[in-house]
Amino acid sequence: MKFLEVHLNIPSKEAYVKDILTAQMAEIGFESFVDDADELIGYIQKESFNSSELQNLIDQFEYDKGISFRIEEAEDKDWNEEWEKNFFQPIIIGNECVIHSTFHKDYPKAKYNLLIDPKMAFGTGHHSTTSLMVRAILSTNLMGKSLLDMGCGTAILAILAAKRGASPITAIDIDEWAYNNAVENIRLNNEPQINVQCGGAELLNANSYDVILANINRNILLNDIHQYAKVLNTPGTLILSGFYESDICLIEEECNKYGLIKKSYEMDNNWVAVQFTKN
Repeated sequence: MKFLEVHLNIPSKEAYVKDILTAQMAEIGFESFVDDADELIGYIQKESFNSSELQNLIDQFEYDKGISFRIEEAEDKDWNEEWEKNFFQPIIIGNECVIHSTFHKDYPKAKYNLLIDPKMAFGTGHHSTTSLMVRAILSTNLMGKSLLDMGCGTAILAILAAKRGASPITAIDIDEWAYNNAVENIRLNNEPQINVQCGGAELLNANSYDVILANINRNILLNDIHQYAKVLNTPGTLILSGFYESDICLIEEECNKYGLIKKSYEMDNNWVAVQFTKN
């Protein structure tokens, strides 16, 4: 498997700029990242790379207009070993949940043991939005509640929700690669009650849910909140992440249009997870 190493020069010194750019690059196929001083280095399979797609992302990126990039062919490596050494170490969240992979032989023990073999940079618990969503799940009563994990990625949230007693569970992602990764991780965790689907909000017709989780970017959330509201039971809980504290007002305004009221939020490195209720 051949990888490209894409070096992005980012003039802005604000840490959140790299965070946002990393999240957006993951959506177009980048698997892992290294923050190297003034550069952000992204890794993507050679056959998946589209230079025009990356340039279009940069052109539309609203947080820094001076970004440039250069491409190198990455040397052949044992990428599982690279993940283990550099990108994905076992992590404990909320003192209750440990997240690790099949290549980890020594990891902490916790109440909830999640086995994740990631094929992407997000959904391992290390990014603020994922850890915030995990904390929200740990503090929410899910026993016997129907649940939707929208934009499921690795399915880490759906898997933890299943271990917390949620049922039935639907996990949806528009990316076929993420869909396949979710299916694999659900099998590794022996949670067959999770139904994984490949697609977007157009799939939200057949079922309704007591709890909806959506860790996606701000613009997709704003576009799809009305769809979530339609399939959220009353009473119901909607937990959203993938955006910054400064975006809460926009998200809240859209939610209020459909009877969704902000209950609380938590923040980490300016990223937030916000809980809304439908009563």
